[in-house]
This record gives sequence, C-alpha cells and structure tokens, in this order.
Amino acid sequence: MFSFELFAPAFLAVKNGFLLTVAITLASFALGQFLALPLALALTSASRYLRLPVATYTFLVRGSPLLVQLFIVYYGLGQIEAVRNSFLWPVLRSPVYCAILAIGLNSAAYSAELIAGAVRQIPRGQWEAGSALGLHRGALLLKIVMPQAYRSVLPAIGNELVLVMKGSTLASAVTVMEMTGAARVFVARTYAPFETFLIAGTIYLLMGAAFGRLFRTIESRTAIPGR
Repeated sequence: MFSFELFAPAFLAVKNGFLLTVAITLASFALGQFLALPLALALTSASRYLRLPVATYTFLVRGSPLLVQLFIVYYGLGQIEAVRNSFLWPVLRSPVYCAILAIGLNSAAYSAELIAGAVRQIPRGQWEAGSALGLHRGALLLKIVMPQAYRSVLPAIGNELVLVMKGSTLASAVTVMEMTGAARVFVARTYAPFETFLIAGTIYLLMGAAFGRLFRTIESRTAIPGR
C-alpha cells in the first residue's frame, strides 16, 4: 500500500548514495572528455592507420549496450592474467573504478564523434589561412579550430553529462551502492518501490536540471558576441 510515511526513510536511504553518484558521474565525464579530444583528432586524421582503429572503437562502443560493456570491464578484465599481475589490478578490482572506466570509455566514444563532426564542419579555408600565416598544426588546432568546434558542440556535451549521470545508475549492477543501488536495497527491505524510486527519480531530475543550467551558463559566457 502507498504510504507517505515511507518518503522520509526512503529519502534517507537514497541520500546515502548521492555523493557516490555525483563522484561517478563527474569522474566518468572527465575521463570521457579527456579521451574524446585525441580520439576526435584521430577520426579526422588523413591517416587511415589512425582513423580506422578509432572508428572501429567508436562503432563497437556506440553499437553495444553500456551494461554489457560494464560487465566486460568488471568481470572480463579479471580473467586476464596480465591485468591481475599488473600495477593496475588494485584499481581495476574495485567495482567503483570499473564503473567509472566503463562509463568513461563509453562517453569518450560518443563525445569523440561529436567533436569530430564539429571539426569537419570548420571551413577548409580557415585551415589554409592559418597555414598561410605560418601557424603549425598544433597552434592551428588550439587557436582556431578547437574553440569553434567546442562552441558548436557545447550543448551536446552538456547533454552527454546528463547521459553519463543516467548511465551511472547501471553501476548498481556490479554491486556499487550509488543512489539506484541504495534504492534497490531499501525496496528489498520495505517492499515500497513506488515511494523509493519516486524519491530517487526526483533527485536525478534535479541533478540533470543543475547540470543543464551549468552548461547553459557556460554556453552563454563563451558565445561569440552578437550571435
């Protein structure tokens, strides 16, 4: 039976996983954005030896479910002896770090395609003009191409942050007690799924609204004057 009395204990139960949800979301998003730029540059490279492996990676990641990728990272890496004997194993044996790695790699594939698409939209004349002025490729990318590319994809990157937040809910599938995991434990104890997930959904909604507001502010402050 629906009960208003369960809202307070449900909120307290879900609140216990809030900080972990925020940490997984921000860490995964940061990892994804860190990897996305070099991947995007490889996707737009004239060398097929750079372009084809990255295109294959983005195809595989974007074409398979995030939950499957999470299981592969969490359960699969432990089956490789070289990984178990490496210095990375103390990190990769943690379900939290595996969740961050899986979600971050997934976000990197999507963000790389976004940035690569924006780079391809830069008129070729701007590349030629920069080269004529004596700018080497690194300076050309840093001062001319990437500022324009990131301005155009900033709303999509903000949306990607919200998608990463939603993806963090899958971390509970590998025993991570973020908000969804904490909610599931509370439901198993009280048999009150409606009240519990209503609270969790509301918190996720507020988080998404806050992230959206943050990126709208960044977009307005970085916009070209007059546009």
